[in-house]
Amino acid sequence: MAQVDVEMPKMGESITEGTVIAWHKQPGDEVEQDEILLEIGTDKVDTEVPSPKGGVLTETLVEEGDTVEVGTIIATLDTAAAEVDADDAPPAEAPADDEAAADEAADDASDADAEDDADAEAAPLETDSEEAASPAPSGDEVEVVMPKMGESITEGTVVAWYKDIGEAVAIDETILEIGTDKVDTEVPSPAEGVLTEKLVEEGETVEVGTVVALLASEAEAGSVEPPASDEPDATQETAPEADEAELPSTPPSGDGAVPDADEPQRAPEETITRRGDDGRFYSPLVRSIAKEEGLRMSELESLEGSGRGGRVTKEDVLAYLDEREEAPAAPASAPERPPRPGRSDEPPPARGDYTVDEGPSDEELRQQYGDRIEVQPMDRMRKMTAEHMVRSKATSAHVTSFAEADVTGLVQLREANKEAFREREGVKLTYTPFFVKAAVEALREHPLLNASVEGDKIVIKHDFHVGIAVAIGNKGLLAPVIRNAGDYNVSGLARKAANVAERARNKELQPDELQGGTFTVTNIGSLGSLMGTPIINQPQVGILATGAIQKRPVVVENDGLGDAISVRHMMYLSLSYDHRIIDGAMGSSFLQRVVTELESFSADADLF
Repeated sequence: MAQVDVEMPKMGESITEGTVIAWHKQPGDEVEQDEILLEIGTDKVDTEVPSPKGGVLTETLVEEGDTVEVGTIIATLDTAAAEVDADDAPPAEAPADDEAAADEAADDASDADAEDDADAEAAPLETDSEEAASPAPSGDEVEVVMPKMGESITEGTVVAWYKDIGEAVAIDETILEIGTDKVDTEVPSPAEGVLTEKLVEEGETVEVGTVVALLASEAEAGSVEPPASDEPDATQETAPEADEAELPSTPPSGDGAVPDADEPQRAPEETITRRGDDGRFYSPLVRSIAKEEGLRMSELESLEGSGRGGRVTKEDVLAYLDEREEAPAAPASAPERPPRPGRSDEPPPARGDYTVDEGPSDEELRQQYGDRIEVQPMDRMRKMTAEHMVRSKATSAHVTSFAEADVTGLVQLREANKEAFREREGVKLTYTPFFVKAAVEALREHPLLNASVEGDKIVIKHDFHVGIAVAIGNKGLLAPVIRNAGDYNVSGLARKAANVAERARNKELQPDELQGGTFTVTNIGSLGSLMGTPIINQPQVGILATGAIQKRPVVVENDGLGDAISVRHMMYLSLSYDHRIIDGAMGSSFLQRVVTELESFSADADLF
């Protein structure tokens, strides 16, 4: 016996355990390599676990509903049994005497797959008409998969397809654009060929590793026809609908027995589908709980989800079940809409919740404002920015303090070194690395500015992961993170800043590069602003804005000879901070430390 252990898989750096939602195979069942054994879930994502080898499932060591740590052995396989069975396998064609048994098994399999069929109906990925209209061309088939975009990112949304079925694509040419709640990125073609099939529609969210398209590497452009229309052909014979088929008058129970006449009859269960009529996605974990508790699809659709994009989470369903049990039964003649999920014995969430809803129609807007208007819909980045900014203002008590710095020495230092720096390092020497360096030195002395608020606890970070705001044309801002910024000198920070800024503008950032920041610096002066009141990037507690550097006449001390008026390079600094944990005295002290650091630079400094 060749035994293979199946372990609870690792699903990200921050995920340490998982819950068994459902076993797809039972002890004694034969399984092929990569065939699904079970489904597991975490508070972040639900996923299916494939078999590492082909064989026979000999033992399941964890029950459905059990939560175990990553790396725990949850099942065992006998791979030797598969080899013996393969050698002694009977002919594929069943004897005529077994046709009735085969039909019965097929019916059982059809019942077991009812939910999957309903899911496919709710969100079709391919149809018979498409297959008929798009025969697979000759040549090797290449799969395009949803790429992995960081340790903590498990799914992505198809924002737009750049290629249509039948179009030729070159290797590394962009096929589609995908997005997460952090960043949008383009997916290049893994091979040269022709796009033969799209398996995911625009707006659909799928897990990392999902096949989203197929390429034929040796097909010629134009040899693949686009999918046919969904309208049925009048000349084709239409198969009878499923609901017109003969059904038993009394639905059988789970073991196949007909319920007794005295047993209370339950209404036929409403199928819980992957997507509702409103387009919202319901995870396998949510659907599993809903099915076990006897919830109807209409009840799920009535819940106001607290997850990303209004998605219903496990906590939303459990909270609704608690409220339903506590509330008195409503009269059958006057059903009420279920209340907003939330436990009555818990305080409201500290963080704000805001989503951009669909506004009035263009016609309604013209009736309100007249015809001399232009209506521009928000793109995805603008919607995300709007949601994040409003949520931040609802989460933190924002206060902004201002200071002024004489950066004449810094300007002279940069002017004296920028050409040599470009030749040596290959990137421009901007003021941003100097600002980041000054912010890090101030953070060392004010660690509370490098923290986050988690309920009634303050989490102080000892690593300085500084985000720098990057303007993406007129679309908005991104804040890629320079990790361990305290470990670099000005040269290192300049290279890091130039690298992430360029990749941000080219949609090459990974989502992990936009999260995990502990403090943010935004150089609003590069856009011409003198000062500003930036909004905190949650869950951080501070953000520093550096204004434009301008020559101004200022009063300076003249080496003990009295005051004098001199032309100096001056700039304003503004610090927005979370007044829940940062008082005005600390905010002002932090700013003065940044000013001191910036004013310490001089033309003869050796920082490179």
